[in-house]
Amino acid sequence: MAMEPAVERRSDQRTPLLAPPSAVKGGAVQSGEGHTANGDVVRDIIIGFADGLTVPFALTAGLSSLGNTKLVVIGGLAELFSGAISMGLGAYLAAVTEREHYLSEEAREREEVVLKPEEERQEIFDIMARYNISQAAAKPLVDELSRDPEMWVRFMMDFELQLDQPNVNRAWISAATMGLSYFVGGLVPMIPYFIMHKASEALFVSIAITVVILLVFGYIKCVVTVGQKKAGLWSAAQTLLIGLLAAGTSYGIVKWIDSWNPVEGSG
Repeated sequence: MAMEPAVERRSDQRTPLLAPPSAVKGGAVQSGEGHTANGDVVRDIIIGFADGLTVPFALTAGLSSLGNTKLVVIGGLAELFSGAISMGLGAYLAAVTEREHYLSEEAREREEVVLKPEEERQEIFDIMARYNISQAAAKPLVDELSRDPEMWVRFMMDFELQLDQPNVNRAWISAATMGLSYFVGGLVPMIPYFIMHKASEALFVSIAITVVILLVFGYIKCVVTVGQKKAGLWSAAQTLLIGLLAAGTSYGIVKWIDSWNPVEGSG
Protein backbone atom coordinates (compact mmCIF):
# COMPACT_ATOMS: atom_id res chain seq x y z
CA MET A 1 0.00 0.00 0.00
CA ALA A 2 1.34 3.41 -0.93
CA MET A 3 2.34 5.66 1.94
CA GLU A 4 0.08 8.67 2.35
CA PRO A 5 1.78 12.02 2.89
CA ALA A 6 1.90 13.20 6.46
CA VAL A 7 0.43 16.59 5.59
CA GLU A 8 -2.54 17.08 3.32
CA ARG A 9 -1.62 18.97 0.19
CA ARG A 10 -3.04 22.45 -0.23
CA SER A 11 -2.47 24.38 -3.43
CA ASP A 12 -3.04 27.68 -1.62
CA GLN A 13 -0.45 27.00 1.08
CA ARG A 14 2.08 29.83 0.91
CA THR A 15 4.34 29.07 3.92
CA PRO A 16 6.84 26.23 3.41
CA LEU A 17 6.67 23.33 5.85
CA LEU A 18 10.41 23.63 6.24
CA ALA A 19 12.20 26.95 6.15
CA PRO A 20 15.84 26.92 5.04
CA PRO A 21 18.25 29.52 6.35
CA SER A 22 17.65 31.70 3.31
CA ALA A 23 13.92 31.73 3.98
CA VAL A 24 14.37 33.56 7.26
CA LYS A 25 17.12 35.87 6.08
CA GLY A 26 15.86 39.38 6.18
CA GLY A 27 12.69 38.32 7.92
CA ALA A 28 11.16 36.49 4.94
CA VAL A 29 9.53 33.99 7.28
CA GLN A 30 8.24 35.15 10.61
CA SER A 31 7.75 32.60 13.38
CA GLY A 32 6.91 32.60 17.04
CA GLU A 33 10.60 32.38 17.97
CA GLY A 34 11.27 36.11 17.77
CA HIS A 35 12.50 36.40 14.20
CA THR A 36 12.09 39.93 12.96
CA ALA A 37 10.06 40.65 9.85
CA ASN A 38 11.98 43.86 9.16
CA GLY A 39 15.50 42.52 8.82
CA ASP A 40 16.18 44.22 5.50
CA VAL A 41 14.95 47.60 6.75
CA VAL A 42 17.07 47.33 9.91
CA ARG A 43 20.08 46.40 7.79
CA ASP A 44 19.59 49.41 5.51
CA ILE A 45 19.22 51.75 8.49
CA ILE A 46 22.40 50.41 10.06
CA ILE A 47 24.44 50.66 6.85
CA GLY A 48 23.11 54.11 5.95
CA PHE A 49 23.45 55.60 9.43
CA ALA A 50 26.91 54.11 9.99
CA ASP A 51 28.26 55.48 6.73
CA GLY A 52 26.54 58.82 7.27
CA LEU A 53 27.97 59.15 10.74
CA THR A 54 31.57 58.35 9.81
CA VAL A 55 32.10 59.77 6.30
CA PRO A 56 30.76 63.34 6.81
CA PHE A 57 32.31 63.39 10.28
CA ALA A 58 35.71 62.56 8.81
CA LEU A 59 35.24 65.14 6.04
CA THR A 60 34.16 67.98 8.32
CA ALA A 61 36.94 67.16 10.74
CA GLY A 62 39.44 67.38 7.92
CA LEU A 63 38.02 70.63 6.55
CA SER A 64 37.96 72.17 10.02
CA SER A 65 41.78 72.17 9.95
CA LEU A 66 41.48 75.02 7.45
CA GLY A 67 39.82 77.15 10.14
CA ASN A 68 36.89 78.26 7.99
CA THR A 69 33.48 77.29 9.37
CA LYS A 70 31.66 78.34 6.22
CA LEU A 71 33.89 76.10 4.14
CA VAL A 72 33.21 73.20 6.50
CA VAL A 73 29.44 73.71 6.27
CA ILE A 74 29.41 74.03 2.48
CA GLY A 75 31.71 71.08 1.94
CA GLY A 76 29.87 68.98 4.50
CA LEU A 77 26.45 69.70 3.02
CA ALA A 78 27.68 68.98 -0.49
CA GLU A 79 28.99 65.61 0.63
CA LEU A 80 25.90 64.94 2.71
CA PHE A 81 23.45 65.43 -0.14
CA SER A 82 25.58 63.68 -2.74
CA GLY A 83 26.31 60.82 -0.36
CA ALA A 84 22.65 60.33 0.55
CA ILE A 85 21.64 60.31 -3.12
CA SER A 86 24.46 57.92 -3.97
CA MET A 87 23.57 55.57 -1.14
CA GLY A 88 19.90 55.63 -2.12
CA LEU A 89 20.60 54.94 -5.78
CA GLY A 90 23.03 52.18 -4.87
CA ALA A 91 20.47 50.53 -2.64
CA TYR A 92 17.79 50.86 -5.34
CA LEU A 93 19.98 49.31 -8.04
CA ALA A 94 21.03 46.50 -5.73
CA ALA A 95 17.40 45.66 -4.90
CA VAL A 96 16.37 45.81 -8.57
CA THR A 97 19.26 43.53 -9.53
CA GLU A 98 18.32 41.09 -6.77
CA ARG A 99 14.72 41.01 -7.98
CA GLU A 100 15.73 40.51 -11.62
CA HIS A 101 18.07 37.70 -10.61
CA TYR A 102 15.31 35.98 -8.64
CA LEU A 103 12.81 36.23 -11.50
CA SER A 104 15.37 34.89 -13.97
CA GLU A 105 16.17 31.88 -11.78
CA GLU A 106 12.48 31.28 -11.09
CA ALA A 107 11.72 31.23 -14.82
CA ARG A 108 14.52 28.74 -15.37
CA GLU A 109 13.22 26.49 -12.59
CA ARG A 110 9.70 26.57 -14.04
CA GLU A 111 11.08 25.49 -17.39
CA GLU A 112 13.15 22.68 -15.88
CA VAL A 113 10.19 21.36 -13.87
CA VAL A 114 8.25 20.96 -17.13
CA LEU A 115 11.05 19.79 -19.44
CA LYS A 116 13.24 17.79 -17.02
CA PRO A 117 10.99 16.58 -14.20
CA GLU A 118 13.06 13.48 -13.38
CA GLU A 119 16.24 15.51 -13.00
CA GLU A 120 14.41 17.97 -10.76
CA ARG A 121 13.05 15.09 -8.65
CA GLN A 122 16.58 13.76 -8.25
CA GLU A 123 17.72 17.19 -7.13
CA ILE A 124 15.18 17.05 -4.30
CA PHE A 125 16.54 13.64 -3.27
CA ASP A 126 20.04 15.14 -3.29
CA ILE A 127 18.91 18.04 -1.13
CA MET A 128 17.30 15.71 1.40
CA ALA A 129 20.44 13.56 1.41
CA ARG A 130 22.36 16.52 2.81
CA TYR A 131 20.11 16.21 5.89
CA ASN A 132 20.77 12.44 6.08
CA ILE A 133 17.24 11.68 4.84
CA SER A 134 17.15 8.49 2.78
CA GLN A 135 15.59 8.35 -0.66
CA ALA A 136 12.87 6.06 0.62
CA ALA A 137 11.95 8.51 3.39
CA ALA A 138 12.09 11.49 1.03
CA LYS A 139 9.95 9.83 -1.70
CA PRO A 140 6.57 10.90 -0.19
CA LEU A 141 7.80 14.49 -0.09
CA VAL A 142 9.06 14.31 -3.68
CA ASP A 143 5.78 12.78 -4.86
CA GLU A 144 3.81 15.44 -3.02
CA LEU A 145 5.80 18.32 -4.50
CA SER A 146 5.56 16.80 -7.97
CA ARG A 147 1.78 17.15 -7.88
CA ASP A 148 1.97 20.90 -7.42
CA PRO A 149 4.33 22.65 -9.88
CA GLU A 150 3.99 25.98 -8.05
CA MET A 151 5.15 24.51 -4.73
CA TRP A 152 7.76 22.44 -6.55
CA VAL A 153 9.32 25.56 -8.05
CA ARG A 154 9.13 27.36 -4.71
CA PHE A 155 10.84 24.45 -2.96
CA MET A 156 13.68 24.54 -5.47
CA MET A 157 14.06 28.31 -5.07
CA ASP A 158 14.17 27.95 -1.28
CA PHE A 159 16.37 24.89 -0.90
CA GLU A 160 18.37 24.45 -4.09
CA LEU A 161 19.14 28.10 -4.90
CA GLN A 162 18.41 29.52 -1.42
CA LEU A 163 16.94 32.71 -2.83
CA ASP A 164 14.34 34.85 -1.08
CA GLN A 165 11.36 36.08 -3.05
CA PRO A 166 11.95 39.86 -3.18
CA ASN A 167 9.31 42.37 -2.21
CA VAL A 168 8.09 44.28 -5.27
CA ASN A 169 8.41 47.54 -3.28
CA ARG A 170 11.76 46.58 -1.81
CA ALA A 171 13.83 48.74 -4.20
CA TRP A 172 12.09 52.00 -3.31
CA ILE A 173 11.92 51.18 0.39
CA SER A 174 15.61 50.32 0.49
CA ALA A 175 16.58 53.47 -1.43
CA ALA A 176 14.55 55.76 0.81
CA THR A 177 15.62 54.05 4.04
CA MET A 178 19.33 53.98 3.30
CA GLY A 179 19.46 57.47 1.80
CA LEU A 180 17.52 59.05 4.69
CA SER A 181 19.56 57.15 7.29
CA TYR A 182 22.76 58.40 5.69
CA PHE A 183 21.51 61.98 5.71
CA VAL A 184 20.41 61.86 9.35
CA GLY A 185 23.66 60.19 10.43
CA GLY A 186 25.78 62.71 8.56
CA LEU A 187 23.84 65.68 9.89
CA VAL A 188 24.72 64.88 13.51
CA PRO A 189 28.45 65.80 13.46
CA MET A 190 27.72 68.93 11.42
CA ILE A 191 25.34 70.54 13.92
CA PRO A 192 28.06 72.43 15.88
CA TYR A 193 29.33 74.06 12.69
CA PHE A 194 25.89 75.58 12.07
CA ILE A 195 25.78 77.37 15.41
CA MET A 196 29.44 78.10 16.23
CA HIS A 197 31.70 80.60 14.48
CA LYS A 198 35.13 79.11 15.23
CA ALA A 199 35.84 75.89 13.34
CA SER A 200 38.33 74.69 15.96
CA GLU A 201 35.76 74.97 18.77
CA ALA A 202 33.04 73.42 16.64
CA LEU A 203 35.37 70.52 15.90
CA PHE A 204 35.76 69.61 19.57
CA VAL A 205 32.00 69.82 20.15
CA SER A 206 31.44 67.74 17.01
CA ILE A 207 33.90 65.14 18.27
CA ALA A 208 32.18 64.97 21.66
CA ILE A 209 28.73 64.55 20.11
CA THR A 210 29.93 62.01 17.57
CA VAL A 211 31.80 59.96 20.18
CA VAL A 212 28.61 59.58 22.20
CA ILE A 213 26.54 58.75 19.11
CA LEU A 214 29.13 56.26 17.85
CA LEU A 215 29.20 54.46 21.20
CA VAL A 216 25.41 54.34 21.51
CA PHE A 217 24.93 53.36 17.88
CA GLY A 218 27.60 50.67 18.00
CA TYR A 219 26.02 49.16 21.10
CA ILE A 220 22.45 49.27 19.81
CA LYS A 221 23.51 47.93 16.41
CA CYS A 222 25.05 44.83 17.95
CA VAL A 223 22.20 44.25 20.42
CA VAL A 224 19.63 44.48 17.62
CA THR A 225 21.50 42.32 15.13
CA VAL A 226 23.24 39.84 17.45
CA GLY A 227 21.08 40.07 20.55
CA GLN A 228 23.98 40.01 23.03
CA LYS A 229 24.63 42.97 25.31
CA LYS A 230 28.17 41.85 26.10
CA ALA A 231 29.08 41.82 22.43
CA GLY A 232 27.48 45.25 22.12
CA LEU A 233 30.23 46.79 24.26
CA TRP A 234 32.92 45.50 21.91
CA SER A 235 30.89 46.64 18.90
CA ALA A 236 30.57 50.13 20.42
CA ALA A 237 34.34 50.32 20.91
CA GLN A 238 34.97 49.14 17.33
CA THR A 239 32.54 51.68 15.89
CA LEU A 240 34.14 54.48 17.89
CA LEU A 241 37.65 53.44 16.87
CA ILE A 242 36.76 53.36 13.18
CA GLY A 243 35.05 56.76 13.32
CA LEU A 244 37.90 58.45 15.18
CA LEU A 245 40.52 56.84 12.94
CA ALA A 246 38.73 58.10 9.83
CA ALA A 247 38.36 61.60 11.27
CA GLY A 248 41.96 61.77 12.46
CA THR A 249 43.30 60.56 9.12
CA SER A 250 41.17 63.07 7.21
CA TYR A 251 42.23 65.92 9.50
CA GLY A 252 45.90 65.07 9.10
CA ILE A 253 45.75 64.74 5.31
CA VAL A 254 43.89 68.03 4.81
CA LYS A 255 46.24 69.77 7.24
CA TRP A 256 49.25 68.42 5.35
CA ILE A 257 47.85 69.44 1.96
CA ASP A 258 47.06 72.94 3.25
CA SER A 259 50.60 73.38 4.58
CA TRP A 260 52.24 72.00 1.46
CA ASN A 261 53.56 74.81 -0.80
CA PRO A 262 54.83 73.56 -4.15
CA VAL A 263 57.89 75.26 -5.54
CA GLU A 264 56.86 77.70 -8.23
CA GLY A 265 58.48 77.34 -11.61
CA SER A 266 60.99 79.93 -12.73
CA GLY A 267 59.48 80.29 -16.16
